[in-house]
Amino acid sequence: MLKGHLDGLLLAALEAGPRHGYAVRESLRELTDGAFDLPTGTIYPALHRLERAGLISGEWSSPEQGRRRRVYRLTARGRRALGEERGGWTAFAAAMSAVLGAEPWPTTR
Repeated sequence: MLKGHLDGLLLAALEAGPRHGYAVRESLRELTDGAFDLPTGTIYPALHRLERAGLISGEWSSPEQGRRRRVYRLTARGRRALGEERGGWTAFAAAMSAVLGAEPWPTTR
């Protein structure tokens, strides 16, 4: 079910401010009460892809801040993409609710 929505989730996790990859992963896990406990092998390649697409930017933290980590933040283009993701998700969720929440068809027996 997550297929096709990972980018939007990662962008939303960065909306509150810059985070390193593990913090993005933990944010998604905590916000969903563990429903989205994604492996790092899913998170990091997606973050790299979003960075190449210009939706997020990454920079290495300074050694004074502890272990050196790549910290990601939304770009202006990423904020626009997040808005589009939200609009698309709202329309998709409404359509799914209309179908799945609809009364069942009468039986033909």
